[in-house]
Amino acid sequence: MRDVLGSGYRRSLVHLAWMCLFSSLPNGRAKVLEKTFEEWMRYRDECLRRMASEPYPPGLFCNRTFDMYACWPDGSPGTAVNVSCPFYLPWFEKVKHGLVSRRCGADGQWVTVNGSQPWRDYSQCEEMESSVEEEGARRLMVSFKVLYTVGYSLSLLTLVSALLVLTVFRKLHCTRNYIHANLFASFGLRATSVMVKDALLEKRWGMEVVQVADWEALLSHEAALGCRAAQVLMQYCILANHYWFLVEAVYLYKLLIGAVFSEKNYYRLYLYLGWGTPVVFVVPWMAAKYLKENAECWALNENMAYWWIIRIPILLASLINLLIFMRILKVILAKLRANQKGYADYKLRLAKATLTLIPLFGIHEVVFIFATDEQTTGILRYVKVFFTLFLNSFQGFLVAVLYCFANKEVKSEMKKKWQLWKLDHPALCCAQ
Repeated sequence: MRDVLGSGYRRSLVHLAWMCLFSSLPNGRAKVLEKTFEEWMRYRDECLRRMASEPYPPGLFCNRTFDMYACWPDGSPGTAVNVSCPFYLPWFEKVKHGLVSRRCGADGQWVTVNGSQPWRDYSQCEEMESSVEEEGARRLMVSFKVLYTVGYSLSLLTLVSALLVLTVFRKLHCTRNYIHANLFASFGLRATSVMVKDALLEKRWGMEVVQVADWEALLSHEAALGCRAAQVLMQYCILANHYWFLVEAVYLYKLLIGAVFSEKNYYRLYLYLGWGTPVVFVVPWMAAKYLKENAECWALNENMAYWWIIRIPILLASLINLLIFMRILKVILAKLRANQKGYADYKLRLAKATLTLIPLFGIHEVVFIFATDEQTTGILRYVKVFFTLFLNSFQGFLVAVLYCFANKEVKSEMKKKWQLWKLDHPALCCAQ
């Protein structure tokens, strides 16, 4: 089976997985490996039936055979036997007029290499060189993967540090910072789930494929369980991330309008909204994928109706956030205008408030809210993918910096702790 698809195709398995992940290939190629193996099985079965039904020629000849790559009829000694390129090849349309050949030796045995491997010339059946456009798309996808891997890694490191700060310093314990901490946790879980999913994809599609059993193992449902679990976790974390955005918006709006409420009681509702709401949508999505699209890692969507189970609550949360965002800006503007004499630079302060609220509420996602993957093509799709991956991967870093490390209250508390530590360890400070 080592040569079933050719070495070039085996080397492209990992790349193909990333291309499918970014949806830069049509959905029809999402199952290209699974379809190839199914077509190979059909080709093999047809070959075996044909070999069993055709009569044998008289005299000396090379036996008909299926060598795991092509179906060979009986061959005359001392001649070359040519057959068409096998139809199961994913690129068959490009090489359908090509031929693969083997030599039948004078002794009635097929010519071999190193005494065991069958010799054959399948140069006319190899995949054509990628076009400049395809090669450019491949490099772009690799660049995107590097970009968001760096972004999520940096965000994860910063978010963990911010969570430690909010947890260790007891004076920072309040409802507002508890909500920030939950938002940081949702960002951290989202980054972790994305990187775990990528690692599982890399492991799965990067495995060595040598025998038929390897293909069966690669494409089996058991092999996909790990990446499907990672996919479910990622969808849950993305939803949780959006609903903690919503919690942040609701809480800030309540503070600005001066609503009187019990923070303790509302915090429990915030927990249900942030961590519980995603379960309501992820569970039916998972059931739909299992019952209707139980293939590969559940990353591709042949029936977009199932994907809307996840997309609708995200769009709903984003739209509500946008409405609250606009309402908050209106309140801030009114308050700044009322105190205009004391704040001559109120427009600058409004701009600052706007810029800091955008990453907190995830308002940037509204830009592409209606530019779905199905509606975007060409340059627009790459622009959308770039901005989506860049903003989503670095957003955790930005939020942690703005609402923890750049926060005056946090900086003041950290400065106090540092001063106390220096007083408790004078020898170390003096030694420096």
